[in-house]
Amino acid sequence: MPDSILRRGNYGTQISIQAAMDDINRLNTSPKTHVFFLIISVFVLLVVQYQLVWNTYSLKNRQYRLEEQQVINDLYSASIRNDKVFPGGQRVLDSFINHRLNYLSTIYRLDKATFTRETQLLLDSIITEMRIHSNMDKLFQTFVRKGHLPSNLEYLLTINDITITADGHNYVPLFSQQTLRGNVSPLLLPKVSVVIDGSLKDPGSHNLTTSYTVSSPSRNSYQVSFSLYVDRADRNLILFKMMLPTLTLSVISLLGLVLINYITFRNWVKQKKLAEMKSDFLNSITHEFNTPLSTILVANKSLQNEKISSKRENIQNLTEVISRQTLRLQTLFGQVLDITRTSKTTLEKEVYDLNELLEEVLLDYRLKIAGEKVTITLNKGNNIHPVHLNKFWFTTMLYNTFNNAIKYNDKTCKEINVTTTTGKNGIELRIKDNGIGIPTKHVKHIFEKFFRGNRLNSIPGLGLGLFYVKQCVDTHGWQISVVSEEKQGSEFTIYIG
Repeated sequence: MPDSILRRGNYGTQISIQAAMDDINRLNTSPKTHVFFLIISVFVLLVVQYQLVWNTYSLKNRQYRLEEQQVINDLYSASIRNDKVFPGGQRVLDSFINHRLNYLSTIYRLDKATFTRETQLLLDSIITEMRIHSNMDKLFQTFVRKGHLPSNLEYLLTINDITITADGHNYVPLFSQQTLRGNVSPLLLPKVSVVIDGSLKDPGSHNLTTSYTVSSPSRNSYQVSFSLYVDRADRNLILFKMMLPTLTLSVISLLGLVLINYITFRNWVKQKKLAEMKSDFLNSITHEFNTPLSTILVANKSLQNEKISSKRENIQNLTEVISRQTLRLQTLFGQVLDITRTSKTTLEKEVYDLNELLEEVLLDYRLKIAGEKVTITLNKGNNIHPVHLNKFWFTTMLYNTFNNAIKYNDKTCKEINVTTTTGKNGIELRIKDNGIGIPTKHVKHIFEKFFRGNRLNSIPGLGLGLFYVKQCVDTHGWQISVVSEEKQGSEFTIYIG
């Protein structure tokens, strides 16, 4: 009955631990899910930042007004006071329109199709002639010179619409911004106006300098509307400089947020990994502690059985079992506690001859594993200087390394080669085995607390052996590296400074 109670108790403990681990796992989503949501959030943030920056740019583009526009407006207005579009432009317009006014008005009323064809031909002729006679380039250079304006100014001169009237009240459009839409004439600029002169690429309300509509209330006359756009060639660069503080703050905030998210994600991954290792540790330590405890309890119960205890040799065997399992528990507790004991401030060092100390340690270890098929070879290097170290921690460090070399070895005859040599950075202590090796992806993690590769879960252990080795190495101020290949064994090199 006590055995069944014990088994139920252990089972219940394992169930409760497993339930706790399941709760932890349910709380942890996969890293891929976090990366996905992180990318989505950064993308949304980029879109929002883009909208904010673009709206700010649009606002500044509308608000920015060329300081020289008023000077150009005054000079241009004075140059065309008794003219249209440019000096001499009215003469060109009059020569094409005045003698056709009655004809155009008549066919507009009688035949719209003929009117469209005639006005199209007329407009092509007017625009061609206006461009030929345009003196706006020379005039604009005069404006720049007189007004002491920047030399990188550009302009665009356009005609927006022309209408005719027979009675002085009702106007008939020869063309307008509305009728231009869809016009296929190469001389027309669809959806804007007719370009007469200039090279400005982006005319609009933000760089409109002057706009006039000139008409006469008399019969048989026409009305013309035209505009002058002026802007700097480097307007976008100016706006960019104005936007630079906003852009800088936007980029800094975005990078800062991405950095914070990255650091948070990285810490989360570390915490998740630590939680998983702790879960493995709890599972392992439950098994490791329960095994000797169960053995001790069974041995103790056997001692209470009169039939078994009546024979002296049975008592001797059972007490030896209890002794071994008690020592095993002591070792497990010591291994768990050792990880908090190593400290540079409390480590007491003495001077030792490394080769002699290794001979002593290996002699004791060979006695410890007597009966096992393990060959341990020491290759002593020459001119090995005395070393300052703590003998207890150094011995324990070697024992942990040897234990791992034997535990994770599936060969019939296990081999461990210990070599001392002098390298570029001081003394090198190499420990090479012919064990199962370490997968490349696990090499960088083997010194982490509680870490055990997935394929090693079937082998008893707490995942503290190599962590303790690294603690001892660090406490002495040394360095350690490992080279390993699966099924070929591992080689640990300790660099003793």
